[in-house]
Amino acid sequence: EECNLHTIVRLPNGVFNPYTGIKTNILFFTKGQPTKEVWFYEHPYPDGVKNYSKTRPMKYEEFQTEIDWWGNEADGFASREENNQAWKVSIGDIIARNFNLDIKNPYQGETISHDPDELLAQYQKQQAEISELRNQLRDILGSALAGNKGAN
Repeated sequence: EECNLHTIVRLPNGVFNPYTGIKTNILFFTKGQPTKEVWFYEHPYPDGVKNYSKTRPMKYEEFQTEIDWWGNEADGFASREENNQAWKVSIGDIIARNFNLDIKNPYQGETISHDPDELLAQYQKQQAEISELRNQLRDILGSALAGNKGAN
C-alpha cells in the first residue's frame, strides 16, 4: 500500500553460481504509491545456453530485450505489452494468492518437475492405474475364455 511493486524480473537458474543455482527474482518498487498491478518479465537464456555458471556468466548485453520492453514509469509503463516473456497480474489476483508472487508464466508450456516427491507420487498413481487396467483385462479375458469353454 505504501510502495508500488511494479515489476519483477525473473532470472533463470545459475545467475549467481557458484553461490546458488536457483532462480532469482529482482523486484522493482516505487515509494509513495500503492500497487495496482505487477508486471513479470521472465529473462530467457540466450540461444545455445542451458545454464549460467562461473565460467559462463550472464552478460549485460543479454538484458537488451528487457531494456527495449521496459518503457517509462512516468506514463505508467503504457508502452509495455504482454508477450512470451512478459505478463501482468492484478493486485487482486496477488491478494487472492495470499501474496505469493511465484506466478507461472501463462505463455510458457508445461514445465517438467524433477522434484523426487512429485515424481514418486506420479509413479505410484501410474502404477495403480496400470494395475487396475491389468485387472480389468484379466476379468475380460477370463469371461471370454469361460464363454468359449461352454461352446465346445
